[in-house]
Amino acid sequence: MNLQNLTISAVEKGLRQKDFSCAELVAAYLARINERNQDLNAFITVAEKSAAEEALAVDRKIAVGEKLQPLEGVPFAVKDTLCTHGIRTTAAAKILDNFIPPYDATVIGKIRDNGGIVIGKNNCDAFGHGASNENSDYGPVKNPHDPAKVSGGSSGGSAAAVAADLCAYAIGEDTGGSIREPAAFCGVVGLKVSYGRTSRYGCMPMASSLDTVGPLTKTVEDAAAVMEVIAGVDQYDATTLPEAVPNYRDELKKGIDGLRIGLPREYFAEGLNEEVKSCVMKAVAACEQAGATVEEVSLRHTKYAIATYYIVVPCEDSSNMARYDGLRFGARVTNGDSNDLLRVYTQSRASGLPAEVKRRIMIGAYALSHGYYDAYYLKAQKVRTLIKQDFENVFEKVDALITPTYPGLPFGIGELVDNPLAMYLADVLTVPANLAGVPALSVPCGKVGTLPVGAQIIGPRFKEDIILRIGRAMEREM
Repeated sequence: MNLQNLTISAVEKGLRQKDFSCAELVAAYLARINERNQDLNAFITVAEKSAAEEALAVDRKIAVGEKLQPLEGVPFAVKDTLCTHGIRTTAAAKILDNFIPPYDATVIGKIRDNGGIVIGKNNCDAFGHGASNENSDYGPVKNPHDPAKVSGGSSGGSAAAVAADLCAYAIGEDTGGSIREPAAFCGVVGLKVSYGRTSRYGCMPMASSLDTVGPLTKTVEDAAAVMEVIAGVDQYDATTLPEAVPNYRDELKKGIDGLRIGLPREYFAEGLNEEVKSCVMKAVAACEQAGATVEEVSLRHTKYAIATYYIVVPCEDSSNMARYDGLRFGARVTNGDSNDLLRVYTQSRASGLPAEVKRRIMIGAYALSHGYYDAYYLKAQKVRTLIKQDFENVFEKVDALITPTYPGLPFGIGELVDNPLAMYLADVLTVPANLAGVPALSVPCGKVGTLPVGAQIIGPRFKEDIILRIGRAMEREM
């Protein structure tokens, strides 16, 4: 039995039936990481010792007949922007190279409290700044389907790890497509949750009004299983809401017969790769085969989403990044003069923050400066409201939307690294859902040659159950 290929449900079943031990499972994943990570660069830190110890604790529990909790004993990986107690957390930036958090992010704590095993920390664009996973101080993550291509960003290490069977699933972060785009590039399932559905506590913030934490998995059912554990209100995050958490796995059984699906014309416009469009339309046809009805709809302010996003994000970013000063935590650079506070700040930040991080700090500081706030940030927030209203209006007519996740195919490593504008445009189909705070799911819907294509399913806020049902139907019918 190839233990690394198993889904979450299969792992849970295998542990219960004693088909294999948790120690054997963890050892298989660690061997796989040792075999593939040197080529893919998906992990920055591997928690070999703690994972092995935790596996033995699960096996002792099984030996005495104790019932396992959901996700217990299942090895998972974590994007390196989420804090993990006792495990180095760098955000893929040298300024945090030596940072070991004293606590878990709430989402990670929920899984670990259930007995989930952190097997390591995934490489990513530093602090989540990027769409290709090339903006990492630890090197780019390569696409498991073609090592010459990017894995997508910013949660590229997490997507590559799941796709290459280096972990059963991973927890990532999505501010403007950072779960969905790498999921599409690597051929896995990626769920961006509704804003407020999961806690952001312990997630290194980029844009606090947009950041979300969610799963990358092998199947839609696996995503549903993870959501049952990580969703819910958190006293440490005031943006989480006390909405009831459905039994997402049970919700999948409802199917999609009678659901109304919209195809927003703005997402199928000029610039969309025809082969990608063909794959997505096959996914749409699969949903019709499963009983859904499909109609064309419009989200007329979509064309302003990228411009809006790249004002809001740098503005919030420039404020959030001020905490990384080389004093309270992380790496400090003094060049022999530790008494000059300004010198410590400037040298630590200059050497410890990558170029893309610095670019966004400067853009945000400029847009928030006196005389420019109204012209940039305030106007962007007004347009953001219009984009949000587009989604509210369209969801009065349909239950969900289907679009491409990305308008083209994974691009080559180094291809866009000197063209930040082109890199920003990579998020064109994913950022609207973040601006509106609604959930979106990327599901593999075919390949062009060896490269995967993802279909994006967008639903009303807190309706993750609906988009998971549609994603499940796609998997079954295609």
